[in-house]
Amino acid sequence: MTRERTRTRLLLRAVLVWLLTLSFPAMGAAQQAPPKITTPKQHFGFNMGDDYCLANYRQLVTYWTKLAKESDRVAIGDIGETDEGRPQYMAVVTSPANHKQLAQHRETSRRLAWAEDAEEATARMLAATGKAVVWIDGGLHASETLCAQALIESVYQFASGTDAETLRILNDVIILFVHANPDGMDLVADWYMREEDPKKRTLSGLPRLYQKYAGHDNNRDFYANALAESRNMNRVMYREWLPQIMLNQHQSGPPGSVLFCPPFRDPFNYNIDPLVINGIDAVGAAIMQRFLAEGKPGATTRSGATYSTWWNGGLRTTCYYHNIIGLLTETVGSPTPMKIPYRPEKQLPRADYLAPIEPQTWHFRQSVDYSISCNKAILDYASRNREHLLMNIWRMGRSAIEKGNRDSWTITPKRVEAAKAAKVQDEKAFQTFFRNPAHRDPRGYVISADQPDFLTAIKFLNILHGTGVTVHRARADFAVDGKKYPAGSFVVKAAQPFRAHVLDMFEPQDHPNDQAYPGGPPTAPYDIAGWTLAYQMGVQFDRILDGFNGPFEAITERVTPEPAQVIVALGTTGFLLDPRINDTFRAVNRLLAAGESVYRLTEPFKAGSRVFPPGSFYVVFGANTVANLEKHAGALGIPTVATVTKLGRSAIAVKPVRIALWDRPGGSMPSGWTRWVLDRFEFPYTVVRANELSREGLRERFDVVILPEGAISATSAPTPKNPPAKGGGKKPADPPASTRTMEANLRTFMEAGGTVLTFGSSTSLASQLKLPVENHLVARDSSGKDKPLGRETFYIPGSVLRVTLDTTSPLTWGLPAEVDVMFSASPTFRLPNAATAARPLNPVGWFATASPLRSGWAWGQEHLKGGVAITEATIGAGHLVLYGPQILFRSQPHGVYKLFFNGIYRNAAGK
Repeated sequence: MTRERTRTRLLLRAVLVWLLTLSFPAMGAAQQAPPKITTPKQHFGFNMGDDYCLANYRQLVTYWTKLAKESDRVAIGDIGETDEGRPQYMAVVTSPANHKQLAQHRETSRRLAWAEDAEEATARMLAATGKAVVWIDGGLHASETLCAQALIESVYQFASGTDAETLRILNDVIILFVHANPDGMDLVADWYMREEDPKKRTLSGLPRLYQKYAGHDNNRDFYANALAESRNMNRVMYREWLPQIMLNQHQSGPPGSVLFCPPFRDPFNYNIDPLVINGIDAVGAAIMQRFLAEGKPGATTRSGATYSTWWNGGLRTTCYYHNIIGLLTETVGSPTPMKIPYRPEKQLPRADYLAPIEPQTWHFRQSVDYSISCNKAILDYASRNREHLLMNIWRMGRSAIEKGNRDSWTITPKRVEAAKAAKVQDEKAFQTFFRNPAHRDPRGYVISADQPDFLTAIKFLNILHGTGVTVHRARADFAVDGKKYPAGSFVVKAAQPFRAHVLDMFEPQDHPNDQAYPGGPPTAPYDIAGWTLAYQMGVQFDRILDGFNGPFEAITERVTPEPAQVIVALGTTGFLLDPRINDTFRAVNRLLAAGESVYRLTEPFKAGSRVFPPGSFYVVFGANTVANLEKHAGALGIPTVATVTKLGRSAIAVKPVRIALWDRPGGSMPSGWTRWVLDRFEFPYTVVRANELSREGLRERFDVVILPEGAISATSAPTPKNPPAKGGGKKPADPPASTRTMEANLRTFMEAGGTVLTFGSSTSLASQLKLPVENHLVARDSSGKDKPLGRETFYIPGSVLRVTLDTTSPLTWGLPAEVDVMFSASPTFRLPNAATAARPLNPVGWFATASPLRSGWAWGQEHLKGGVAITEATIGAGHLVLYGPQILFRSQPHGVYKLFFNGIYRNAAGK
């Protein structure tokens, strides 16, 4: 009997070993001598994390290429070009066996995330055979140098490690190591390493933004998809790989600690599946547990920093709306040794800060080690919970599809407050109030092809497609709820796995009134509170509350507008272009560069049966005009209308505009985003510094000066007056223009016919020029003086507000009577009464109601009523325009671009 048991035991052990060999093929190979893998020290000449040393991106690419040749665990791929034209690389690291079936594993991950299979049994079969996919990126904010250096070290350790944990992770997990900002890494590393003496190396004084247009705002672009790097990563994340977990690494940790890691503080966005939030908490707990087990103190969570899960738009936050567990770390560290400062409050442990760290000198390698521990904690969790993660992403996708196919309701903070006011107290009242059919979530949205600026609507749909959303196009005319739509219209249905992202792009955000205590000041959100992209882009759409269908087909790639034909009628004298289309301005810039004669109409113009509004462009019929129109307007999809009517006195010639765009040394993000807009619509411009705007002859060089947010501070001293000469004589003559302040020189520039466009804080130029403009957001105190409203009374973080426009102003040509703008602590003006004799400033846009909020959070918004958002002044022969709201906010508000474009062409509009 004992012998039989022994034989049985030996047989079972043999079977178990055989099964383990099948399940973990890499473990058998690990018993042999590992292949020779080049260490970072051998390649770079220093270890990752050595003091005073940084690798650049060129060196990283060379090293990853070498590892891919030396190790059968590593494959690298170019995921697209950056905005500066560099290849952006991703390293895929997993076991050799997984590499042989990589396409199959990628398809399994994608299939489960898209929840294409309705049957749970099929999903379980896929999850049982699939591999967890984890995304780990680094270098997004290039001045946060730790993240890219740690990325290099991580790839090396997983390419060369032979310990049991590493081999298990490689068998169970496919790791996507993604470099998020190649351009910035080269800039910052080269800048730091330019000094031969290590002790002289510094990260300060970078000469420009570390992302061509956005700098630090490159982590604010992931729902807008405007930057090349964002598009590359969104494609990999939401179209190709669909990871279950992603880690976005940053610097620096909260003072007195080493790093921040999840969980995050409230509020979280109510569109996000709760399994995402719970998953973040679970992985965050695993990270913290590993730090504690390894004796790595100084990690804080939740209230230890401001990070929340409300906002969409960041690399780690947009993924929440795609059912992906998104993680953030913020870790201290610098290639130049630094200090963990002494903070008394950080010496007492609490639930959000379990293991305090003593103040000490801190070296870069310590931060690298913390980063590696964090990565291993996440990957260990993914390995141990592989099937669980794969099944949960399928469950979230199915749940989203099912919600989109039936009646559903989203409960928002405003609905809760309204229920309190209505005294909803029992189940019957709950059903009546919270299940009102009129308040249902939409089953989908229809974007009609017959809207005025359909080309901008197409851009919006391409953005959705680029972030993984399924978009359908109508092959033929159709009708929904009795309304007819033309062929070529688009449909976005809610019944899809990324329903949360769909709702977030179409529906208003309703941020809760977040206060530390009742009656206290509002707690600032992390980044902005409202962003509804359809509103910002001015897209016209219909919300459909009931199920619908039609002749729809899913688009599989970016939509290219159909070319527009240029038809010449007998006796044609010119062609008209519609000012309601943003891309009309792009076409006009091309036509001007081609030498065409272009005019702007200041009054309505009839062409056949159609009346073109003021602001329309008239292109004179010349020898090459048809060919140029076909090349520069028709190719963009912009329709042109031939006319036999000659120009009258209501037309003003449009000439190529010489634009000066302010920027500061090191780069300004608002200026960078302005460059993005100017480049996309092909306005030529010159970047200038403040000292260049103070030089004489400004008007001879430029027609328009653009002063983005930050160009002029509200606290800048006004232009100094010359004191009278001693003895009561005459004042001395004005100083030469070369020594004047920038503000004084800009006045001279405008008096000579130039246009100055100011944004946000730079609108303070008006008060510095002594124009009668005041702050609208004030209250009179007991002494009779006006003081700015306190935060307890008025607070609007980044949110979308509705502004009413004066449609007779040349600045509003092509725009409707009401538009949505991004408001973020934006200046709001009070102008002299209209009845006064000479009113130097004219209101162009204002807040007409006490409730202008469209999306986000507006505490005390009633104080905006009657305030002016946009105004302009005539100064001599020129113009000064004040844009209070951020009408170019991170390139997103396409719906109000025309306020900017019209400002550039202001002198082609008459007085």
